[in-house]
Amino acid sequence: MNLEEWLDKYGESHQNKKNILIHKVCVPAIMFSLLGLVWSIPWPFSDYGMPFINWTLVLLVPALLFYFSLSLKVALAMLVFSMIQLLGVFYLNKITPLWQTCLVMFVIAWIGQFVGHKIEGKKPSFFEDLQFLLIGPIWVFYSLNRR
Repeated sequence: MNLEEWLDKYGESHQNKKNILIHKVCVPAIMFSLLGLVWSIPWPFSDYGMPFINWTLVLLVPALLFYFSLSLKVALAMLVFSMIQLLGVFYLNKITPLWQTCLVMFVIAWIGQFVGHKIEGKKPSFFEDLQFLLIGPIWVFYSLNRR
């Protein structure tokens, strides 16, 4: 599928205004919390003085490659957004137990997602195809830009 087909298919189960609003909050929160949870996994090479090289890169590189396969513009936007989120994770890690904070955020955001889909009356798109988990953040950006 191309980018527009992915976005259209994702949008089919995101028509209700309340569900859309919930997604605009919860999708970035899920992404942030997932990055934080993965960041919390001990990295065996942490003694080399590079704080941004860890398991989050293992997670982000394939996702960014997927975004590049869809569009250079999308990939660059997601790269910038990912970097901003990683900076947030980096600094949050300095002031709080990261994995615990991110776990709470992850659970609350997913509860929000399922509430949104209950309101919508349709199951989440990722039940159909796990790649929709990568489409969610792009869809949020596109829905913000359509206003």
